[in-house]
Amino acid sequence: MLIDKGIFIQNIYYMLTYAFQVLKQKNYEKISGEKFDNIENLFASILSTGLAQQLKQGLYREYVAINDDLNTVRGKINLYETIKNKVKHKNMMNCDFDEYSENNIYNQIIKTTAYYLIANGNVDDTYKKKLKKIMLYFNTVDVIDKTTIQWKHIHFNKSNKNYNMLISICYFVLHDLLLSNESGNKKILQFTEEHMPRLYEKFVLEYYKKHYKGLLHVNSSQIDWNLAVDDNPEYLPKMQSDISIWDNNGNTLIIDTKYYTHTMTSSQFDKKTLHSHNLYQIFTYVKNKDVSNSGKVSGMLLYAKTNEDIVPDEKFVMGGNRIQVKTLDLNQDFQKIKEQLNDIIYNFFAVKTCI
Repeated sequence: MLIDKGIFIQNIYYMLTYAFQVLKQKNYEKISGEKFDNIENLFASILSTGLAQQLKQGLYREYVAINDDLNTVRGKINLYETIKNKVKHKNMMNCDFDEYSENNIYNQIIKTTAYYLIANGNVDDTYKKKLKKIMLYFNTVDVIDKTTIQWKHIHFNKSNKNYNMLISICYFVLHDLLLSNESGNKKILQFTEEHMPRLYEKFVLEYYKKHYKGLLHVNSSQIDWNLAVDDNPEYLPKMQSDISIWDNNGNTLIIDTKYYTHTMTSSQFDKKTLHSHNLYQIFTYVKNKDVSNSGKVSGMLLYAKTNEDIVPDEKFVMGGNRIQVKTLDLNQDFQKIKEQLNDIIYNFFAVKTCI
């Protein structure tokens, strides 16, 4: 399902850099000064800039399984294939062995994406030239069929953590998320519903982590069910908050981010209401977190603004706890987005960021 939203292209860049914590890296920082007329150019710029930096450190290598015919034994002899070689009068042994190689799935994904962008008519020649120059260093890496990539098996460690944002960009590109933009040069209209909500959630979480470090505690924590001592929670579903923020006095704000096509839903007689399951969810989180019924735990549904006329901004007190429904407008200058996010914290904690 596609989402019809308008978001400034430059704001996608900021959301990505917060989500993947690369704001302080100079190689990415300079992109913020560029002007992009479409999302393809933004992604091509991020990819070429990140790869140029990565080449200084060397491409990531890992052991990959290789099967080959060799003159000498290496690794394990594949007896069946070796016999077939003998029958064909081919005096070589077929061996299975591991090789420390650049030709791994991470670099294959990057090369495949780069070639896709180079062939894309919406990408400016400036970025194509940069990508072509960088691809000269990928001559030992294979181009693969994007439909064969098993994204769920892609993981990052200390050795390849710098690839995190690069692979995420590739993920967007290869999932055909590069769609039309509105009014020629300002907005990206659509991301699939599977991906943009996750970026939105991670962006808000990392924004608060960065700007309120040392002032408030911020994480994505699991909330325990408020059960009797002898109750068994084994079959109860996990309650995983998108964002939990608290101070040293026990004041807590649980935020659930929502990125929908429609913020409101139509009930009987076409009356517009909030999504009921969202309210039930945040209320459940808050009441189970506030074990002592202190009223110090609050909840917020933070919607990304849609093109609808109704923009929810409501406050309630439910069972002694504050529940707020708020809308974050991503379709404006990024400084204004920061002000919206900072206002949320100030209204709940009376804390101002110094960053």
